[in-house]
Amino acid sequence: MRWAGQRIEAEVPGTLPGLGSIAGLVRSVTTPEFRGVTFHEVLARSALNKVPGAGLPFNWTINPYRGCTHACRYCFARPTHRYLELDTGLDFDQQIVVKTNVADVLRRELARPSWAGEQVALGTNTDPYQRAEGRYRLMPDIIETLAASGTPLSILTKGTLLRRDLGVLAAAAEEVSVGLGVSLALVDDDLRRLVEPGVPSVRGRLDLIRAIREAGLPCGVMVAPVLPWLTDSAEQLDHLFGELAEAGATGVTPLVLHLRPGMKDWFMTWLAQERPELVSRYDQLYSHGANALPSFRNAFGEKVRPLLDKHGFGRVPQFSTRRPPTPVITPPPDQQTLF
Repeated sequence: MRWAGQRIEAEVPGTLPGLGSIAGLVRSVTTPEFRGVTFHEVLARSALNKVPGAGLPFNWTINPYRGCTHACRYCFARPTHRYLELDTGLDFDQQIVVKTNVADVLRRELARPSWAGEQVALGTNTDPYQRAEGRYRLMPDIIETLAASGTPLSILTKGTLLRRDLGVLAAAAEEVSVGLGVSLALVDDDLRRLVEPGVPSVRGRLDLIRAIREAGLPCGVMVAPVLPWLTDSAEQLDHLFGELAEAGATGVTPLVLHLRPGMKDWFMTWLAQERPELVSRYDQLYSHGANALPSFRNAFGEKVRPLLDKHGFGRVPQFSTRRPPTPVITPPPDQQTLF
């Protein structure tokens, strides 16, 4: 792997117990609680990532982890593992890079005179509240560090572990804008076990939305990705939107599946195993690139708009505190549905 030559060479006082300090890999860890998963603990050189391009409500992100035990078959972040000379399939699910010093590095970066206090987003690549966060507890320090510097933040997650930090988030919202979003795109737990095998249950995420609202914080929902011919019927979406409204969601943003190179093969392999009758339809639907054909996306928009109105989500989504409402994450133009 690219960072295999960065293994520990010297111990430096003040580092985490048992860890050395050089740029890169410190140690690799396996534990009985995470069967089949290896954590690669690294000392990051930077915490803030500049978002290339334009069209997003934020210019900066933080990714405490690379790889994700949620193991979503459709995850668009899978190709990022290639940089580490790991594969985009099982390695992405089971080889998790942990930036153990991310909060300390962030604190230094936010203290720079050049930092302008722009919004920072978490959860735009891999999930900051995946199961690894239960072991490493990186998020509370990150949240407190951002709030203390006057930096607004947003978090998008499938992880019910966020509930642990509601007190920290509520305190941060007294100081800065805090946007919270939950990703929930289906209500069938049997299908969820197949396509999102490491993700908390549908009921668990609905309960998370309720808990966020009870804590006095807005909570938007990314209904993404909507899977053509699997989770996109009017009946399925009507049911889901009804559940989200009952849970108290303050906004809903539906998006059709986006199949980028590097993750398309992994998803299509799964589809061939579990829903072989749909393979040719997907081949045709995504025959011109990562987006579904415009005709499908337009029809989806026409179908979903009245359902959003029916359940009170036709208004501008409300995701954040202390500022005009904006989505937690707006996908780049090539991922947006046409409605």
